[in-house]
Amino acid sequence: MGEICVRGTSLALGYFRNEEATRKAFCQNPLNRDYPDLIYRTGDLGRYHGGELFYVTRKDFQIKHMGHRIELGEIEAVLDSLEYISRSCCIYDNVREKIYMFYEAVEACEKKIVEDLHLHLPKYMCPNKYIYLTQLPLNKNGKIDRISLKERYIVNG
Repeated sequence: MGEICVRGTSLALGYFRNEEATRKAFCQNPLNRDYPDLIYRTGDLGRYHGGELFYVTRKDFQIKHMGHRIELGEIEAVLDSLEYISRSCCIYDNVREKIYMFYEAVEACEKKIVEDLHLHLPKYMCPNKYIYLTQLPLNKNGKIDRISLKERYIVNG
């Protein structure tokens, strides 16, 4: 697995009036040292399988838990592949050192989820707390509102 980077003639030159963000995201292609070749670091992680590139997760969703580096998106990918789960989201609580798993399904089914996850993931990757919701909150872009979930269920306990 690695970070997905983009290059080409249509690549932007940077962020408008934001030199710091430009320095972080745009850099010289490390595979080409012969001439300037700008690439954009997307912050997404992916992997190749069968010649195709698959998105796995955001780079900033990587955590260190029980001495292991874990991509929360990998846990979510397994959860979302379960036929009885409509949507899922994992959030790490740095204070309590726990992985919270929020899921949307027809009914609460924590026992079944735990059984299925143990078939697909090592124990250290399995969430510590499962929270069933009839509908996960969405932000204005239609993505799961992780901030709202964290504020409501984790920060306040």
